[in-house]
Amino acid sequence: MDRNTITGFILIFLVMVAWTYYSMPSEQELQQRQAEQARQDSIAAAQADSQQQKQAQAEDLAQQQEESQQDEEETTPRLSQEQEEKPEMGIFSEASIDDTTKLVVHSPLYNATFTNVGAGPSKITFKDYETWDHKPVQMIKDTTESAYSLGFLTSENYNVETDNLVFEQVTPGNSISIGKDDSTEVKYALNISDDKRLIYTYTLFGDSHQIKLDVEFEGLQRQIIGGNFDFGWKSPLNFTEKNPATTEATYAKAYVYTGGEMEQLKLSEAGRNTQDYNGTIDWVSTRTKFFAQIIKTSNTTEGAHLIGEQSGETELSTTEHRYQSFITTDLSQQGTASFHMFVGPLDYYALQDYEGTTYNMVDTGYSWLSWLSDPIVEYLVIPYFGFVDGYMGYGFAIILFAVLIKMVLYPLTKKSYRSMAAMKELQPKMQEIKEKYEDDPEKQQKATMKLYKEEGVNPLGGCLPNLLQLPILITLWRFFQNSIMIRQQEFLWASDLSAPDYILSLPFSVPFLGDQVAGFVLLMTAAMFAQSKLTGGMGPGGGGGGSGPGGVNMKALQYVFPFMLLFIFNNFAAGLSLYYLIYNVVSIAQQLIIYRQMDKEKEAAAA
Repeated sequence: MDRNTITGFILIFLVMVAWTYYSMPSEQELQQRQAEQARQDSIAAAQADSQQQKQAQAEDLAQQQEESQQDEEETTPRLSQEQEEKPEMGIFSEASIDDTTKLVVHSPLYNATFTNVGAGPSKITFKDYETWDHKPVQMIKDTTESAYSLGFLTSENYNVETDNLVFEQVTPGNSISIGKDDSTEVKYALNISDDKRLIYTYTLFGDSHQIKLDVEFEGLQRQIIGGNFDFGWKSPLNFTEKNPATTEATYAKAYVYTGGEMEQLKLSEAGRNTQDYNGTIDWVSTRTKFFAQIIKTSNTTEGAHLIGEQSGETELSTTEHRYQSFITTDLSQQGTASFHMFVGPLDYYALQDYEGTTYNMVDTGYSWLSWLSDPIVEYLVIPYFGFVDGYMGYGFAIILFAVLIKMVLYPLTKKSYRSMAAMKELQPKMQEIKEKYEDDPEKQQKATMKLYKEEGVNPLGGCLPNLLQLPILITLWRFFQNSIMIRQQEFLWASDLSAPDYILSLPFSVPFLGDQVAGFVLLMTAAMFAQSKLTGGMGPGGGGGGSGPGGVNMKALQYVFPFMLLFIFNNFAAGLSLYYLIYNVVSIAQQLIIYRQMDKEKEAAAA
C-alpha cells in the first residue's frame, strides 16, 4: 500500500465520519461525541514486415523475437555468437544443438510462440486484451528464450539452467491452430545419448489460459543431485497500462502460497532481494496489475524461491521491475514431473477454474476489513456484474448497482431522515436544557438523554445508512481500481472505468488533485453540494440545520466536505466516482420523497 493510497483512505474515512457528524441537526448532542510516464514498453514499436529476410543475420535474432507480430514466425537458422556462449553444463551443453526453431500455437484466446531455446514459450499474445494504446497484450518481456526454466545440480557439479540449452523440436511444423474445444501438444527433447534425454511435453487448450507441462528425465535420475530441481518463470512481465510508474509499478510482485497463507515479495527501492520458503508449496506467481503467470505442481514440493530486482525508484518511468518465481520439486520414482501453469488475466472465473486461492492476489480491500470486503466481492459484487454482463454495459450496471443498494437501504434511510426531523423539532427544548444547566454539564447531559428517551428519538439514527454503506464504498474503491472486470470498459466520456476519467487539464498542478480533473468526480461533487443544501435547508416545515453558535460552522463544513471529496476521489477509478454520483443522486430523490411524506403527515395531524 503506497503513501497516496493510505492518505486517501484516511481522508475518506475521516470525511465520511465527519459528514455524518455534521449532517446531524442536533449539534448539542453530537458535540458530546468525538468523531475520528509513462514509459510504455516499446516491444511492438519496432515492428517490421513479418515476411522480411528469411536469412537474418545472427545479431537480428533478439530483435525479431521482440516484435509483436504473433502470427507468422520464421525459422532462424542459427544462434548468434552471443547466444552460443553459454555456461558450461557438461553433457547437457554437449547435447544442445545449433539450429533454432519457432512454433506458433494459434488458439481462440491467444497466440503463443514457442522456441527451442529453453524449450518453452517466448511470446504469449492475447486476442481479447489490449494495452492502454490498443495494442495486443504480449506477456513476456524477454523474447529471446523460453520464459520457463528448469534448474538442477548435476553429479558432475554443473549447475544446469535449461533456458541456456537448445532443444530439438519434436513437434513438426512451425504453426498449429486449435479450436475452442480442442487441445494440442508441443514437444521438445534434449538428446544426450541413445538412452538419456530430457523431454518436455506442453499441452495447450483452446478454451483456457492454462498450460500443462510433463517433464521426463529418461536415464538421467542419477545425474540430478538430491533428486530435485527448480522450475520457474524467469522473464519480466510487460506492463500494459498508461503511466506504469503510477498505475502498475506498485502491483509488480512475486507470490508464493504455502501453509494456507499467501506471501509476497515486493521491492520499494532499487536493488535485489530474494526470499526462500521451505515445505509444501501450493503455487508461485509473478504479476502486473491485471495479468499474471502462476505455477503449481502435482509432484512433492520442497520449497519455493522468489527473486525481485528493481533498477531505480518505483515512481520513475524508466525503472525496470523484474520478478521471478520458482518452485522446488522432487522427481517421481519414474523420473517425471508434471506442472500446471496459468498465463493470463487476473479474472475471477478464470482463476477459480485454475486454483481458487490465486484470486487472493487481487486487492479487494484492506486486510483489517477483509472479513467483510471479501464476502461482499465474492457473493455480491462479482455475481451481480457476472449476471448483468450479458444484458448491459458496465457503466449502466454500476448505475443499477448503486440504485439497488439505495433501495435495500431505503428503510434505514427513511428512519434516518425521520430521526433527523425529530431532532430538529427538539431544538427549542434542548436549548432550554442548555440554558437551565449551563453551569452543570453532567446534569445537562442527563436531562438531554431523558428528553431523547421521552420523545423516542435516537440521536445517532441519522448515522446508520452512511455507516452501513461505508464498507461497501471502501470495498468498491479497491475493487474497481484493481479488478480486470471493468478494465477498458467505456461509458460516456470515460474510456476505462478502472482508471480516472480526466476531462479537464490544468496549466498547473494542485496538491492531492494533480493537473487534471475527472468528469464523474465533478458531477459527484455537485450532487453532494445539492444534498448538503437539501439537508441543511429542508425538512418538515422547512428550517435550517441547527441553531446556536455552532450552526454557522456546521453549515460551512457541510459545503466543505464535497469539495474535499473532489480532491480525494479525483485520481480514483471512474467506476467508483460513477457509483457514488448515482448513490448521492438517488439519496437526494429519496430525501425529497421522505420530507414530502412527513409534511403531509404533519398537515394531516394539524387538521
